[in-house]
Amino acid sequence: MSFDTLGFVGLGSMGSAMAPRLVAAGHEVVGWDPVPAAREAFAQAGGKAAGSPKDLRERADIVFLSLPTPEIMREAAIGADGVIGGKPSLVIDLSTSGPRMSADVAARLAECGIGFVDAPVSGGRAGALAGKLALMAACPAEAWETAEPLLTRFGRVFHVGEKPGQGQMMKLINNILSVVALAVSSEGLALGIKSGLDAGVMLDVINASSGRNSATVDKLPRAVLPRTFDFGFATQLSLKDVRLCLEEAERLGVPMPVGSMARTMLNFTQASFGPDADFTQMARVVEQWAGVEIA
Repeated sequence: MSFDTLGFVGLGSMGSAMAPRLVAAGHEVVGWDPVPAAREAFAQAGGKAAGSPKDLRERADIVFLSLPTPEIMREAAIGADGVIGGKPSLVIDLSTSGPRMSADVAARLAECGIGFVDAPVSGGRAGALAGKLALMAACPAEAWETAEPLLTRFGRVFHVGEKPGQGQMMKLINNILSVVALAVSSEGLALGIKSGLDAGVMLDVINASSGRNSATVDKLPRAVLPRTFDFGFATQLSLKDVRLCLEEAERLGVPMPVGSMARTMLNFTQASFGPDADFTQMARVVEQWAGVEIA
């Protein structure tokens, strides 16, 4: 599959870090976001700002989507002004859209002869800026041949299957494990601090021992101990991912009681600090209950 121009829909926290990497690799990239400042920033990074979604779909051969919710992704792909009505021959979805939405959109695009790559990402904005994301791609071999060299611009790519939705399932499993690790690690540190242990020393011990996890290695030392709470992932988005995962678990008959408690912790966090608060604010919920500060 040959192409001349790439399109990128969604220039928010993740898209604004990923799309410029395609530009830096020498590709002509047309970007769209409903926020004018996002389009302007992309143009300053060397990209070309589209005038509208219709403008982008008439100029791009392959379109990347990096969008916050399944519904917005669906509209961008197969809505009235979506990719489906234009020039592209392949859509690569970097969003976390859920397995069923991914499969539905792929089927609708296929009716119009447009390929689809289900490729959600993990690693946050910092990983996107550094080109060190983990990407979980699912698509047929022909689409993979085209997509892989483009996706490697963002980080390490895993081809997890050929069916749309398999990449989404892998992402949801990863994300719920991440939230569970953050919740229980916050509880452990709060307990240790209340007993008189030092938070930094505890993390050193845990990270050299069997309790080591993504929260103790990265999230807690980077965003909680310094009290910045700026890991780069909104609570409402984390809650959306966990909800999608639990819906799939229920559909497939897999009990997830620990995962369900992680959703409860995110609900507490959102109720306390708002939907846009960084999800590492979950540690503050634990702090309030324990009467200590993880610092």
